[in-house]
Amino acid sequence: MAQIIRSGAFLQQCWSVHPLCVTVKRMAEDRTLVLTCSSCKSVHHLSLGMVIPKDSAAQGTTGAAIENVEDPGKALLSACITTHQASITLREMDVFQDLVLLRCADCRRHYELTVSSFETHQK
Repeated sequence: MAQIIRSGAFLQQCWSVHPLCVTVKRMAEDRTLVLTCSSCKSVHHLSLGMVIPKDSAAQGTTGAAIENVEDPGKALLSACITTHQASITLREMDVFQDLVLLRCADCRRHYELTVSSFETHQK
């Protein structure tokens, strides 16, 4: 049975020790972002609050806006994960403020995520 740890500190430690091994796996229907670590074999579940997409300053606003959607930030992030999952990286995180920053290299967009809870599943 897998051990479940409910703290963002485990994701932060995992990412600080081997940042290139932490990848975005998928976005679940219940506003949960799933990250995996190929080094320690951990699966990190982040329950998302707000998702704020930010275009690159060099890119300007190119308008990949999603209209008539209840949560456009989550919709943009989900679309980004679906189309170019391998290009999304974890760039920053602050467990004291429950913030995570993701960056997509393909669309050059940053996603500022407010996390309501962290879970790490270890085997």
